[in-house]
Formats: sequence, C-alpha cells, structure tokens
Amino acid sequence: MLSNIRNVYCVGRNYRLHAEELGNAVPDEPMIFMKPSHAVVPLNGEAIELPASQGEVHYEAELVVQIGRSYESGVALEDLIESYAFGIDFTLRDVQTVIKKKGHPWTAAKGFKNSAPVSGFQAFSGTEALLDKDFTLTKNGVEVQRGNIRNMIFDLQHIIGYVGQHYGLGEGDVIFTGTPEGVGPTVEGDVLELAWDGQSVGKCTIAAAK
Repeated sequence: MLSNIRNVYCVGRNYRLHAEELGNAVPDEPMIFMKPSHAVVPLNGEAIELPASQGEVHYEAELVVQIGRSYESGVALEDLIESYAFGIDFTLRDVQTVIKKKGHPWTAAKGFKNSAPVSGFQAFSGTEALLDKDFTLTKNGVEVQRGNIRNMIFDLQHIIGYVGQHYGLGEGDVIFTGTPEGVGPTVEGDVLELAWDGQSVGKCTIAAAK
C-alpha cells in the first residue's frame, strides 16, 4: 500500500556496471540517500509529470522492499521485509552533476515530486524467489534495462542491516535497492513499463510538468 509509506531510503551505485557506466567509483559501503514520501506515486498506467526545464531526466529501474516491523539487530530478513515491488528512481542528471561537483546533497536531483513511482506490492516470500527472476524496464516497447538482485554489490541482508543500524527502520519504510546498467534519458510522450519475469507490473507515460 502506497498510503502507509513512511521513510524512503535509496541505495546508490549498488550495481557495478551502473557505477562504471556513469564513471563513478564502486563504493565499499552502501551509499544511502533519501526521497520525500511525497515523491512516491503509483505506477498504474497513468501519466506522470516530471520537470521539463532542468536538463535530462533519467530513469533507473529498481527492486523496492517494504519493511513490516521495527528493525532490531539480528532479526531475520524474512521477518523484516513485508512486501516487494518495482519502481523507478527518476533523476535530474544534469542537476545531479552540478551538485555533486559542489558537494551538495542530492535532494534537488532525486527528491522532486513524482520521482519515485512504484508498482503494486506483493507479499515477500524470501530472497531465493527474487534471485530466480529478472526485472526489466522498456521504453516505448524497447528493453533498456535488465537486472537481477544477484548482481547487487550489497545484498538485501547487508542493505537492511546497514540502514537499520545507521538510520533506523520501521513499519512502512521502503528501500529502493539500486539500479542495473542501462539508465538513460526520458522525455515527454515516452511510455515506460516495468516487468518481472516477463510479466508487466506497472507502466506510465511521461508528461512535462506545467
């Protein structure tokens, strides 16, 4: 349920080939940033308005997990994750390039309205089920990203332990777990569609914010 989402944590550069495609160093510990909960919108086939006057907007497809109870050290992953979905971490890439050079926070590039659309959540049945299948993103019917969480630099257990220990985790919190290679720009009129094991889980049409 999108209505009960609280904190929105995101993991940056969690796939080696994605870090390399942007010319970034591969991190030695999780890179965590946040989006406002107001950035989350349903990926339900409707138009999503994105900024049109701040340079390129890039798509980044990701597995999203939702937490069902408060984090405590040593609690099993299966007892913490309640459900999972797939989402897009929209990024103002030109804005991000500038603020990275200045050493400023990423909020302006990552936290704008509608920057975190998410598909419907499904009950979490364990990590093994997620390792068996790929998720994909198509743009106008052409596959642009394909990912599998087995290729993540930091696995779900590591991510949740790190976020829980450093920032806290509670019921309703979600984590965008990182994007594979293939990120790129999207413009008004593009149709983006996320699929899991070849089955569509959510789509949207890009519109320019007025």
